[in-house]
Amino acid sequence: MLWSIIVGALIGVIAGAITKQGGSMGWIANIFAGLIGSAVGQALLGTWGPSLAGMALIPSIVGAVIVVAVVFILPRPQQIRQQSILFI
Repeated sequence: MLWSIIVGALIGVIAGAITKQGGSMGWIANIFAGLIGSAVGQALLGTWGPSLAGMALIPSIVGAVIVVAVVFILPRPQQIRQQSILFI
């Protein structure tokens, strides 16, 4: 369990570095991005390549990059409120 969290955090850090969004993410977000990205990547690409803590590293990193990119594309609640004020 602890090993999975550590590997998930490292995958999240790598995904943040690839997308250049790592500076704005904290450790908790890195862990979630790594764990969720691992599930997404392995669902899309399978479990090929080197594996660590039950996570195939290459598909996990690709999945985490997808997760981080999608999260940063979605508007933040603060941005939604500002946009709705402009339309009133």
